[in-house]
Amino acid sequence: MSDVETGTITTKVPARLDRLPWSRWHWMIVIGLGTVWILDGLEVTIVGNLSAQLAKPGSGLDITQAQVAGPAAALYVAGACVGALFFGWLTDRFGRKKLFLVTLVVYLVATLLTAFSFEAWWFFLFRFMTGFGIGGEYAAINSAIDELIPSQHRGRIDIMINGSYWLGAAGGALLTVPLLGDLPVNVGWRVAFGLGVVLGIGILFVRRHVPESPRWLFIHGRDREAERIVDDIEHQIGARRGGDELPEPEGSMTIHQRKSIGFLRIAHTMVALYPKRTILGLSLFVGQAFLYNAITFGYAQILTTFYKIDTHAGYYFAVIAVGNFLGPLLLGRLFDTIGRIPMITATYVGSGLLLLGTAWLFDQGMLTAVTLTACWSAVLFVASAGASSAYLTVSEIFPMETRALAIAFFFAIGTAVGGIAGPLVFSGLVQTGVAADTALAFTIGGVVMICAGLVELFLGVKAERKGLEAIAAPLTSAGAPKPA
Repeated sequence: MSDVETGTITTKVPARLDRLPWSRWHWMIVIGLGTVWILDGLEVTIVGNLSAQLAKPGSGLDITQAQVAGPAAALYVAGACVGALFFGWLTDRFGRKKLFLVTLVVYLVATLLTAFSFEAWWFFLFRFMTGFGIGGEYAAINSAIDELIPSQHRGRIDIMINGSYWLGAAGGALLTVPLLGDLPVNVGWRVAFGLGVVLGIGILFVRRHVPESPRWLFIHGRDREAERIVDDIEHQIGARRGGDELPEPEGSMTIHQRKSIGFLRIAHTMVALYPKRTILGLSLFVGQAFLYNAITFGYAQILTTFYKIDTHAGYYFAVIAVGNFLGPLLLGRLFDTIGRIPMITATYVGSGLLLLGTAWLFDQGMLTAVTLTACWSAVLFVASAGASSAYLTVSEIFPMETRALAIAFFFAIGTAVGGIAGPLVFSGLVQTGVAADTALAFTIGGVVMICAGLVELFLGVKAERKGLEAIAAPLTSAGAPKPA
């Protein structure tokens, strides 16, 4: 990038992108970038379903079920947190496309090496590295999606894409049943990890055709390249509309271009310019991390401990995963119509209350494996839309130059609090085999989720159907607010 020249420009690129009608080109973006959440869902679910199998004699690993559900899960999340921060900073500095290709390769290599685990330490190491790649994906992908999708569709598309995690979860749950039942104990779990590699390679081929974000390009002195990309997109969409002229976009903005934005300025911006939004982002991520970890990382252990369900646990989780996917699919459009604040508040508080009800029923011994799964499905139908909106929120309420790092920061901090502490605490509670202890895990997740919903009620941002630059002006734009 040494040949890049910077200056002051006036551009209509954001307005041109936001006024585009939905098209096949946008579906290519969704498939190329959004499908990474299917991989993440596949990864987490496979490990959850395989925990009992990995602990069996002859599996090839000297590991216990509690180690898989506790330390291994925590290491995966820790890797995701570190990867999000590391790759998030690189994404803002070197561009979205370079990093969403690199992070996918990291995931593929780490998953492949997990399949060849021969000792517990090797398994732990490459669970961490797999999370490292997935964490980087969160920052690179969410920022690219939001910058390429028109503002009137951004909410529902972002929420549905984040919700597609549960398609991978359902697939992983169903795949593990025949793999565990029909293959030798030391082979089935290795094949399960290998399937994630095959899917990832397919996504990599599609992703090569996704362009760099024009918004990132014009801020970093590559405005001619940004204009060419938008010209090409408009040409493709116009040709498919029978050559119809697209309406002239309204609004332009003046940018003082810079090759890079310093890390300290990015961090200072989040704290000095947007302290309330920073509190909001942390609250949403901590809340959803605690609720999900109260259920998902220990669900197989709960079914095994309390209901003696072993190899067929995948069927139960497939039902939960379907409920999780249907939530964002059916509720997503309401975040663009009813609005962000009422919908995020309702999904967070509502799912928290439902989980508290589940905790009480479980503690009273009133639930079977089937009815507990039904309760989990109801909770996560509502919670999934809320959790997806957390990623949407932090990706749209901060300036363009900080977007990827902001996503990484909130994911890392929020998930470290709820996603590392959660599996360790909840695994210990479930392992006791006492119903009251597991009910306590549910209660903790529900209460934290409700608190996050109340924070949204008071500090939420009305971002529905607004351009990203209207929600938070780029730091390099003329007239943008400056940190004190």
